[in-house]
Amino acid sequence: MIRVIVVVLVLCFIDFYAYQAVKTIFRSKWVNIAYLLVSLFVLGNLVYQIASFDRGSSSSSDLNITIGVLVTFYVPKMVMMLLLFGEDIFRAMETLYNYFTVKTDVDGSYIPSRRKFISQITLGIAAIPFASFLYGIFKGKYNFKVMNYTLYYEDLPAAFDGYRITQISDIHSGSFDNKEKIAYAVDLINAQKSDAILFTGDMVNNTASEMRPWKAVFSKLKAKDGLYSVLGNHDYGDYWTWESESAKAANLEELKAIQEEIGFDLLLDDSRFIQREGERIAIIGVENWGKGFKQKGDLKKASKRVDANDFKILLSHDPTHWQERVIDDELHYHLTLSGHTHGMQFGIEIPGWIKWSPVKWRYKYWAGIYEEKNQWINVNRGFGFLAFPGRVGIWPEITVIEFKKGAKPV
Repeated sequence: MIRVIVVVLVLCFIDFYAYQAVKTIFRSKWVNIAYLLVSLFVLGNLVYQIASFDRGSSSSSDLNITIGVLVTFYVPKMVMMLLLFGEDIFRAMETLYNYFTVKTDVDGSYIPSRRKFISQITLGIAAIPFASFLYGIFKGKYNFKVMNYTLYYEDLPAAFDGYRITQISDIHSGSFDNKEKIAYAVDLINAQKSDAILFTGDMVNNTASEMRPWKAVFSKLKAKDGLYSVLGNHDYGDYWTWESESAKAANLEELKAIQEEIGFDLLLDDSRFIQREGERIAIIGVENWGKGFKQKGDLKKASKRVDANDFKILLSHDPTHWQERVIDDELHYHLTLSGHTHGMQFGIEIPGWIKWSPVKWRYKYWAGIYEEKNQWINVNRGFGFLAFPGRVGIWPEITVIEFKKGAKPV
């Protein structure tokens, strides 16, 4: 409760500054009243939804919408606050300078006009993130992108030269609100005609029931060598209030059953082999292991049937597992597939120019392909969304990776 009060007080402070700009530009009491009413509604709804979620009477979808509204309105206000606060500091320093150096009276008549000009500039700048978040909520969250990569391995079995896999991650079905868009994305996955489809965890936000309305849609996923999956941190139900441990365990078993009904071969610290012309590659899946999150995965157990010379594809939800455990393991894992970060669902990506998101301050490997010690990891940006019900600059991803035998062309 104390944290909620602190958050509300901080938001009120932000509101105070943003309101100064609105009041300066719009000399209308109705605009001022409308601004205050909207702010009160957003803050009141936030407190209500947090309380309802804690009681278990609100869904994660409701909380997502609340967070979306909060971010859309308050990030622009924060921008306004920072700019106006900077102007206040400048004005205070200017006043002190004039007081100690200028002995004649200064009426300061220019200050209101300067304040209005700065308020107008501030409002214009704040409109950019406001419009971006609106786009992210209504369009960006279903702006699916297919990311294609070709990886070269000299020790790839010859029978698998040209082998294609599709990776999806972080479905978060509890956040979906448009069956037509999800059906389109499933068709887009099938259209890649990959040999295998690999899912790297977080099928739901909290409960298995979130996936029931979407089971028929995802059951249309097809690949000739099968569908393979692992669990992510959200799949275990750790972020939900359960009436008992047995209820929580039953929820996990239900989710496992749903994955099986869809057609996924769920790998719980286990492995499978795909055979071609007397050669094979290993698909290895670990339960969630994340730095700062559930550390249930057992890499040794998952790989106990795998030979050192096997070509290995590892499914591990959290990329910190690759960083902390996989890279330096005695077995050489040719490719690890992860997700988890979502690319924070916010950032700027212009291929060949810039790739940035605030999530890079938390995760070293946060989106796309990375190579370390002749091993590769792909961190999928996620299929769905969580908390903020949208995406800005970091779009939902379907990854297609093709394996080629030999050295990478220069």
